[in-house]
Amino acid sequence: MNVKTSLEVGKDANKPEQLITEHIDIWTSAILAKSTSGRGSSKKYELYGISKLRELILELAVRGKLVPQDANDESASVLLERIAAEKAQLIKDKKIKKTKADGKVNEDEKPFDLPREWQWTRLNFITEINPRNTNVDDKTKASFVPMTLITTSYDGVHDSESRPWSEIKKGYTHFANGDIAIAKITPCFENSKAAIFRNLENGIGAGTTELHVARPFGEQVERNFLLLYFKSPNFLTMGRKLMTGSAGHKRVPRSFFESNPIPLPPLAEQKRIVAKVDELMLLCDQLEQQTEASIEAHATLVEVLLATLTDSAGADELAQNWARIAEHFDSLFTTEQSIEALKQTVLQLAVMGKLVPQNPDEEPASVLLEKIAEEKEQLIKEKVIKKEKPLPAITDDEKPFELPQGWTWCRLPEVGELARGKSKHRPRNDPTLFAKGSIPLVQTGDVARAENIIETYTSLYNEHGLAQSRLWPRNTLCITIAANIADTALLGFDACFPDSVVGFLTFDKAMDISYFDYYLRTAKNHLEDFAPSTAQKNINLEILGSLLVPLPPLNELNSIAKKVEGLLSLCDQLKEKIQQSQETQVQLTDALVDRALG
Repeated sequence: MNVKTSLEVGKDANKPEQLITEHIDIWTSAILAKSTSGRGSSKKYELYGISKLRELILELAVRGKLVPQDANDESASVLLERIAAEKAQLIKDKKIKKTKADGKVNEDEKPFDLPREWQWTRLNFITEINPRNTNVDDKTKASFVPMTLITTSYDGVHDSESRPWSEIKKGYTHFANGDIAIAKITPCFENSKAAIFRNLENGIGAGTTELHVARPFGEQVERNFLLLYFKSPNFLTMGRKLMTGSAGHKRVPRSFFESNPIPLPPLAEQKRIVAKVDELMLLCDQLEQQTEASIEAHATLVEVLLATLTDSAGADELAQNWARIAEHFDSLFTTEQSIEALKQTVLQLAVMGKLVPQNPDEEPASVLLEKIAEEKEQLIKEKVIKKEKPLPAITDDEKPFELPQGWTWCRLPEVGELARGKSKHRPRNDPTLFAKGSIPLVQTGDVARAENIIETYTSLYNEHGLAQSRLWPRNTLCITIAANIADTALLGFDACFPDSVVGFLTFDKAMDISYFDYYLRTAKNHLEDFAPSTAQKNINLEILGSLLVPLPPLNELNSIAKKVEGLLSLCDQLKEKIQQSQETQVQLTDALVDRALG
């Protein structure tokens, strides 16, 4: 089905619908990258435009701007008269209690103008609030609905569990078939968790206490229309402002739920609105599916083409594969996800020896490794560093790929000091460690947030804090081994860090330590595999120290580091342009919404 054509069906389509139809490209191109914790995590995205389109449909629906009015429809004022009569009869029959609610709404309370024949009213006038199920036998089977079984879907679907009434009649919210409920607690309210209860066992149910429930009087109100209003952006915004309670446990008060002004159309128009929303939401689903399929296809294409670079057998094949990509560069690298994939490929090419040419006359890395070993022995002799257990020999089975001539495999402790940070004092947050502090303390979060250089710190140690820790020099490579596994960055200043961060310093100061940072970024997923599946993921120093590292000759190592720095900088510039373009699309989307509601 062609989505644009489908939206145009119907000669009675009015201006707001045309606005939706004519700007499908904006709705589908306003896509935001969702932030993820830890550099190197897989990127997710948010279809901002389509999300705003869904919200716009709901807001247009409850403002009377989605379908044309029909002069032959019976006025909503007549509906209110019938509701009042039904309500009076229920009070007379002692089925409900008499209330002071009259449904009248003052002019200064009305959030927007309504079409003719619509009326403002209040929920406590047209429904019974938080009703109870009475005279139910304890053995009767009923439906139990916890919050987890209530969806955020616009049509209010829910699931349920079968329970004896005796188990759920006390301590839970009551409801019956046809009742409408909204979540009252954060963040469920803001996420528009709400339901119209249907197909309850024996017609009754109970569930989470974090619900406000309304039971309409008779059939003068289309329940799905009420639900649309509860899910409309204006209703959610007003409710969020009036929430009470402490952070994380804020709730929408009953007074807002039952007294907030509600726009009521003629009954026939309510039904037309619900039908039109169903139609447009289905089309939004199709737009979403098409957009997601396009994003995934694009990501797959980028992944496949970039893989040809790392799989290239030699320099000539690599040049050919790069030429193929360069020819379509502007159409391939159009998302943050594709730029991150390009950056990862650059890093992989670098550590495989495919990014800069080799110099056959340069001293091989094996000789460099021998010199470093001699220097390390001298440092041990001088008691600058401690002697460690011998590292296991490197077997051919361990080697993940073939190295160029002059390169060699090694482990991090062979080329530098690898040690955990220190924070001996307990408790670690003892104020005596920080009073009048001036020495930066870096935590795992500071490493995770850094792009290349750590420029933030969590707190400041004083001399007492420093005495139970260790001061690492600027340019130390920091590696996280807890929470976020193998996030890396270089210290931008002298600092301490706890044992959840490992520091790495090369013995040969002529080495550009950035090279090892770049390699660890390519090995991050491999290291994460060693972390146990627990609430707090972590690896130990032994695992990190056993990691194989491809070591180039010294000059080539430094050339690689410089080349990567330049290429990553270009990627970041391209990423910034993409972000600016995304911001423009978001602004266009917001402008369209404002125009439609204006």
